[in-house]
Amino acid sequence: MTRIPVRRALISVSDKGDLVPFVRGLIESGVEIVSSGGTARMLEDAGLDVTRVAAVTGSPEILGGRVKTLHPFIHGGILADPSNPEHRSDLGRHGIHPFQLVVVNLYPFEATVALDGVTTGEAIENIDIGGPAMIRAAAKNHAHVGVVTSSDQYNEVLTAVEQGGLDGELRKELARTAFYRTASYDAAILRWLEPDQLPDRLVLPLERRQVLRYGENPHQTAGSYQQFGEDGWWTAAVQLQGKEMSFNNYVDTEAAWRLVWEFEGPAAVVVKHTNASGVAVADSLVEAFEAAWECDPLSAFGSVVALNRLLDAPTAEAMAELFIEVVIAPEVTPAAAGELAGKKNLRVLWAPAPHPGGVDMRRLDGGFVAQARDRMVEGREDWQVMTSRGPTNEEWSDLELAWIVAAHTKSNAVVIVRDGAAIGVGAGDQSRVGAAERAVLRAGDLAAGAVAAGDAFFPFRDGIDMLTEAGVTAIIEPGGSKRDEEVIIAAEQAGIALVFTGRRHFRH
Repeated sequence: MTRIPVRRALISVSDKGDLVPFVRGLIESGVEIVSSGGTARMLEDAGLDVTRVAAVTGSPEILGGRVKTLHPFIHGGILADPSNPEHRSDLGRHGIHPFQLVVVNLYPFEATVALDGVTTGEAIENIDIGGPAMIRAAAKNHAHVGVVTSSDQYNEVLTAVEQGGLDGELRKELARTAFYRTASYDAAILRWLEPDQLPDRLVLPLERRQVLRYGENPHQTAGSYQQFGEDGWWTAAVQLQGKEMSFNNYVDTEAAWRLVWEFEGPAAVVVKHTNASGVAVADSLVEAFEAAWECDPLSAFGSVVALNRLLDAPTAEAMAELFIEVVIAPEVTPAAAGELAGKKNLRVLWAPAPHPGGVDMRRLDGGFVAQARDRMVEGREDWQVMTSRGPTNEEWSDLELAWIVAAHTKSNAVVIVRDGAAIGVGAGDQSRVGAAERAVLRAGDLAAGAVAAGDAFFPFRDGIDMLTEAGVTAIIEPGGSKRDEEVIIAAEQAGIALVFTGRRHFRH
């Protein structure tokens, strides 16, 4: 596709930021400007020479501006193929002049429906009709027309016009961007019309933010994609130092970041392969970090560390001699950044808290399964003590922590907690007794006097027996097994407290 000089441009925009200098540059390059409505008034007020759309079509704007550009003299000029003799004949017979550039951005539908108290009528009026039609027409005819949908493109397009016209690759890239914009716009309208969390139809416009070095393994290509109109902690994160984030870094950091924000007090989470190898809460952040690291120092090697408080110098100093892949916190002090600056490969991020709700999606062959994101909404007031002995105050606090960690651990999961720290995490086992065995093995002698949580019910008493034989004094689990009575009897015989939550938290 050859370079095409721009002689005539159609301009109709909702967002008028940076428009005047752009159009002034087009005019200085000899481009005729056709415009409509508020766009034309703004350009005229700036002293620029504009031909009104109504003067081109011979028809006034009607229906309060709903119909102004939907006319053969406009769309004929956008869609005409100058190399087609029939098209040239039609243009000449009807006196239609072609456009080589179309500049359109859409009514702010997404921003409008995001406002508190917006009415249905206001939302409907912000569904653009003529704009998407012009954008799609110009994008379809990108062999002969350039289409601009964002002020971010003004400088590049104006430079090309000044240098003699739009080359084929630029027109094609503008068309790709244009079709993505109309697709994302329609997806936003559909989301508004079908507001259910799991609607009948789900369209997800995704834009690549980054090409990652590779995926889970070096032979896999990978990228990060942001849903149009949605912000996540990772898109807003600021990386202060270190190598680029990898696929595995993002996945592990997501797991750590979601878990650490479940706690109100100063907390630290250490994650490997999406499972916590250490979790602790304490009076200070450095104490929480040191306790979380000591949960399983071997597994913590090369981990992701998440903190729910400002990363301060004492905590950074405690990290400085350890091998950590990623540290993420809501803020980082200059002193802490200085402590870690010598670790060139360590990625240090500060980011906003993750959004608590939303839809969790997993890829299937040719589709997805989707679910509402699991949330920890239950608490001590919702739980039921099933044994004659209830938990002590200290046990209650540790049971709550254990329950949260278990909910964020791959199933089958059993978590042992003592004095505000997870000392044994059994994750991803095929059986619950196997998860208990792993947790006990990691906790070692510290299991004596600790508490434990299972993410789902114990189907047999063997898991309870294994934990109590290790010295666990209180256990929390959902209940709901047909052998619950057998499990309760095991707890009574061991003299421990057993609490049922009535809700499980599988994580696959």
